[in-house]
Amino acid sequence: MRFDVNLSILFTDLPLLERPAAAAKAGFDAVELWWPFDTPEPAEAELRAFVTAVRDAGVGLVGLNFYAGDMAAGDRGLLARPDGSARFQANIDVAVALAGELGCTVLNALYGNGPEVDRDLAVANLRRAADAAAGIGATVVVEAVNSHDNPHYPITSSGAAFALIDEVDRANVGFLADLYHLHRMGEDVLALIDAHAARFAHVQIADDPGRGLPGSGRMPYQEIFSRLAAAGYRGHVGLEYRHEGPGAFAWRRP
Repeated sequence: MRFDVNLSILFTDLPLLERPAAAAKAGFDAVELWWPFDTPEPAEAELRAFVTAVRDAGVGLVGLNFYAGDMAAGDRGLLARPDGSARFQANIDVAVALAGELGCTVLNALYGNGPEVDRDLAVANLRRAADAAAGIGATVVVEAVNSHDNPHYPITSSGAAFALIDEVDRANVGFLADLYHLHRMGEDVLALIDAHAARFAHVQIADDPGRGLPGSGRMPYQEIFSRLAAAGYRGHVGLEYRHEGPGAFAWRRP
């Protein structure tokens, strides 16, 4: 398996621009992030500083979220929200340009919390994002998010995510298999891998319960990794778990 570190949830004791180098020092050659800026259209100087930090660290950017609102305040995307759609659309070209500059080919579009969400708007915005991403050879991904941690998020199962992806009908829209969220919702992640790994455009992991590192909960991660490999998954696996202090990556050592 090829692992990458999500810098929005790990190394958060460091300033953003120091995290790519910290990931490299920890032995990783790839990172991913939620949208790392406070606005959908950050100043050029902010974008340049971020690009420089990633390049200087010698890591690849393999996943990036579109602007999703104020994540710390509980926002989970603007794709389907009439009050946020204009901000999402303003971010599309900015995010795609940033991804293209750093060779990133996975862009995550979070749906947005309900109940004032609009399915037709979500489909239209996904098509707009996918068409822009196609210009850099990138895939836009849709993920299911668990309702225990996010009670107002409408897309909570792999089936719901697949239905949305099929409705969008773009070749470069795929499934982000966040196995923590799916397991939290009671899905059999081993069966999901066996049946649908060909639809996985990206994978993210954390253990359940607790959203900690693999081995801290009940999920059978050695079997999960074996099934992903057997199913032919060749993408990165994003480490999107919470951990403070030393030992965040000790589970990777034999």
